[in-house]
Amino acid sequence: MPDCDPKDLYTTKTAPMLIQVPCLSFACVHGQGDPNGEDFALATSALYSISYAIKISYKGANAPVGYTAYKVYPLEGVWDLADKSLAPTDKSNYVFDLMIRQPSFVTPEVFSFFLAETRKKKANPWLEKMEFAQIEDGWCCQMLHLGPYDAEPASFERMQAFCDQQGYVRAERTHREIYLNDPRRVAPEKIRTILRFKVRQVS
Repeated sequence: MPDCDPKDLYTTKTAPMLIQVPCLSFACVHGQGDPNGEDFALATSALYSISYAIKISYKGANAPVGYTAYKVYPLEGVWDLADKSLAPTDKSNYVFDLMIRQPSFVTPEVFSFFLAETRKKKANPWLEKMEFAQIEDGWCCQMLHLGPYDAEPASFERMQAFCDQQGYVRAERTHREIYLNDPRRVAPEKIRTILRFKVRQVS
């Protein structure tokens, strides 16, 4: 599959839409807990460490075969609840799979090599938990959410109403978030997040 994304994969509008997401490669870590905590920050740092190690590999003797210049993809998270009986406002109950997409020239062998090299340089326990995964989400509903994360439920309601109108139902309770800017560097109302969940057509 070429690296050229479908135009709406990482850019979308503030109105719900349907999109077919192909199989993509990711560096991934799995965890649980409040995303505002230090552990979550370490997990994010680990993902960026391996991603930038691969990006700058062209400068050394171990550039992967087929390397082409690219920008590091944004951080993504797939979110669930550990205890479904608890309110979704309890952030300590969150379960997450954090990931950053890798370009198509990154094979499992290439990833393993650069992960080992990164572990030598970075003392981050999340590097020991990191995996290479290929994920195909298929048909999804998505939209661009503008504003703080705590205001996302209103956007999910719009997405659900859109799916009802189009004859689709949500296929899973988990959802994906793609973080297009750093919430530490912008005002809350300017945070940009792509929200996405899997759907299936009503039979």
